[in-house]
Amino acid sequence: MTEVPEESEVVKFLKDYTLTWFKRSFTAFTPAQLMAIPYIKQGYNVLISSPTGTGKTLAAFLPIVDELFKMGELGDLKDQVYVIYVSPLRALNNDIVKNLRKPIEEIRETALSIGIKLPELKVKVRTSDTLPNEKQKMLREPPHILITTPESLAIALAAPKFREKLSGVRWVIVDEVHDLASSKRGAHLSLSLERLEELASREIQRIGLSATIAPLESIAQFLVGFKSDLEPRNCVVIDARFLKPMDIKVLTPRVDIIRDPAEVVNEAIYQELKEIVLSHRTTLIFTNTRSSTERVVFKLRKMFEREGVVNADEVEAHHSSLSRDLRLDVENRLKSGELRAIVSSTSLELGIDIGHIDAVVLLSSPKSTTRLIQRVGRSGHSVTDVSKGYLVAVDRDDLVEVVVLAKLARQRKLDKIKIVRKPLDILAQHIVGMSLEKKWKLKEAYQVVKRSYNYRDLTWEEFLRVIEYLSGKYEDLMSTTRTYSKIRYYEEEEAFGRKRGTRMIYYLNSGAIPDEAKVKVFTEDGRYVGDLEEEFVEYLEPGDVFVLGGRTFQFVKSSAMRVIVRRVEHQRPTVPSWFSEMLPLAFDSALEVAKFRGYISQLIDRVGIEGAIEEVSANYDIERRLAKYIVDYVNEQKNYVGVVPDDKTVLIEMWYDETLRADNLIFHTLFGRKTNDALARALALLVSDLVGVNVRVTVTDNGFMLTVPSDRPLFNSEIVQEVLARLSESELRDILRKALRRSEILKRRFRHCAERALALLRNYKGEETSINRRQVNAETLIKVVESLPGFPILEEAYREVMEDVMDVESAEKILSSIKSGKIALRSVRVEGPPSPFAHTIVTHGYNDIVLMEDRKRMLLKLYEEVLKRLSEKRTIDQEASFTT
Repeated sequence: MTEVPEESEVVKFLKDYTLTWFKRSFTAFTPAQLMAIPYIKQGYNVLISSPTGTGKTLAAFLPIVDELFKMGELGDLKDQVYVIYVSPLRALNNDIVKNLRKPIEEIRETALSIGIKLPELKVKVRTSDTLPNEKQKMLREPPHILITTPESLAIALAAPKFREKLSGVRWVIVDEVHDLASSKRGAHLSLSLERLEELASREIQRIGLSATIAPLESIAQFLVGFKSDLEPRNCVVIDARFLKPMDIKVLTPRVDIIRDPAEVVNEAIYQELKEIVLSHRTTLIFTNTRSSTERVVFKLRKMFEREGVVNADEVEAHHSSLSRDLRLDVENRLKSGELRAIVSSTSLELGIDIGHIDAVVLLSSPKSTTRLIQRVGRSGHSVTDVSKGYLVAVDRDDLVEVVVLAKLARQRKLDKIKIVRKPLDILAQHIVGMSLEKKWKLKEAYQVVKRSYNYRDLTWEEFLRVIEYLSGKYEDLMSTTRTYSKIRYYEEEEAFGRKRGTRMIYYLNSGAIPDEAKVKVFTEDGRYVGDLEEEFVEYLEPGDVFVLGGRTFQFVKSSAMRVIVRRVEHQRPTVPSWFSEMLPLAFDSALEVAKFRGYISQLIDRVGIEGAIEEVSANYDIERRLAKYIVDYVNEQKNYVGVVPDDKTVLIEMWYDETLRADNLIFHTLFGRKTNDALARALALLVSDLVGVNVRVTVTDNGFMLTVPSDRPLFNSEIVQEVLARLSESELRDILRKALRRSEILKRRFRHCAERALALLRNYKGEETSINRRQVNAETLIKVVESLPGFPILEEAYREVMEDVMDVESAEKILSSIKSGKIALRSVRVEGPPSPFAHTIVTHGYNDIVLMEDRKRMLLKLYEEVLKRLSEKRTIDQEASFTT
């Protein structure tokens, strides 16, 4: 629904005292509220999608609070839970309680002023932070409105006494649906909602609150699931995504971003930030990594302190690595208007109430149109305020990306969200939870699970394998890894139920979020070097080179939470040390950026360089100097190799690196890092099999590079064609499984899956188990289960890596398009430096701040070599023309 009804039609649904309170508190209903309230009052499932500051939380709660007070008037309000509000953020829950209790009391006072005495509506929070005595008090005095998280709801459903208090639930409000839907926490919640539906004495009305997202139909179905006959439940979609005006401006530092040194470019970036901060009351600055967040805060404080224009303590950082107390202090200071600038990575994307923000700055590409709109939407907190966003690009690739994303955001073209498909580890956890409730018939439990949108495609065989694993049918697991049964399986009755001693295991180990950990790094002779984030180690392959403590190391191997490296000199890093934090470019946005490259190339052919600059400047609402950077960039690529890779052309560039004595295959595949990761790993395995040596892989959003040590150029068009002929859409997953089997990412994701499936316990009898011990056990377990066909935890680990970490489905689409001829393949051997579009791929490992100067020097050297070659080529062409 996108039509906004008249206010006169909407107010008929509310009690007089509710309406009187609303008109005293607000000037008018927002469009989202006008659209949602009638449907919620009429009992429909509703998904509300609208930006921050458009009143969607109140749109959900107001008609429900009104209904509860109506029940109170009639004497029908009992001491039980009627409403469950679920949010992924505990901090958001605290906000909701504060923001809900006040209007509830004010509505009661308003009613009393006209002679109506309304009962008290109790609102309480139940999360992992809730003290045991508070939980006991909830049993005696259950709240009418329960505020919780997906994890705490699942535990509450298995708590024998408290679950009784949930049997009368009538409404469930799910906040931040867009964040939950794309993760395993969403699948976790989806199964909990179906179990709650099974428990409740009536069909539960579901209301979802989402920021700007697409496709809304899929998100709505994720929210409401299916009926017992697997028919989709109804859901009214309130589409108020684009009613708030938005002003987006693309900037680059006012220096030469190609030739000027890194420190000059950096200084110019901070001058841009200073001008934006000084011209607004409060500015929110988004970076793409936690490390750069701290760096930006440090530099801004120093600059403002030096120039005396803003107090240093008026600039703060906000990210997930800060302690909870520090984050709360920053949030409160922001709300009270004490801060001029706040710098965040991703932690302020979600709907924490942060008060009034005048402008949002995005330092570098947000990597997704949807994320761009969500981030910029944090400014202008009321529905009529313009959301103002500044996108600061720091190099030419970044500029191309940002210009396209800004245009897509103005056109409201969103990236499609991916919803996790049937994660078997989460399923295993819920079957254990269900076993604590009662004795279930297998078919009955299977039907409940299939009602969840995430599990609509779950086969009976997959379900049975999970039951068999949980019931201890795999004897090898018990004898070799001490992985014991968690449920009782009554095979003859085709039923399962509770096993003694499991309840505490479930309470202490359930959830979907894996533990974050540090991995210790040692040299081969046992010298301690430092620590790495486990997320970063996941991406390492033997031979990878990275920087730690300002020195360059080569990854040799790992054992549990210990990494072995060797010191190397004069080796190009293949993975930046904050690679795991880097946001991947969304597939849909990547295709649009690739299409833009092709558009520029055709524009140059049609109207020439100057004409192209003018047209790009006008059509994309950017300064002429920015348009010139883009057009020159594409033109240099065009003239250097004669091919501009775009959405319909993949360029495979063969380049011999004289310095490192290595031959490289550079694949210009602008499909985003997740898709490129799947293609790169599969092709690396095929190339390795063909040439008989290990292949080093470098993966970026714009393409990937396969590197083979060699004293001479090794690759040619025939070898490239032979490798590509071995890779087809139908064989990609099988090849990837072979490539992943010994990989760090599979080893570590297998541990996460085993923990979720309760095969490895994070907490045993109240004692935390060490991550190192769990990783050792995981590596033992994986060796055992490899010989068990279709073992659910291993299958889930492969699925998670291929579908969630990578994007194997999009990679399959690309291979299908290549096979059908929709995407053309072009290969070229370059003499001298690699082509302009390859420069950021070749220097990718130098993205670490300690190597920024080196990277800048390398990029400038490559750029000047390309210009020199182009100049020589023009001279030869002119001489040939003169001779003719």
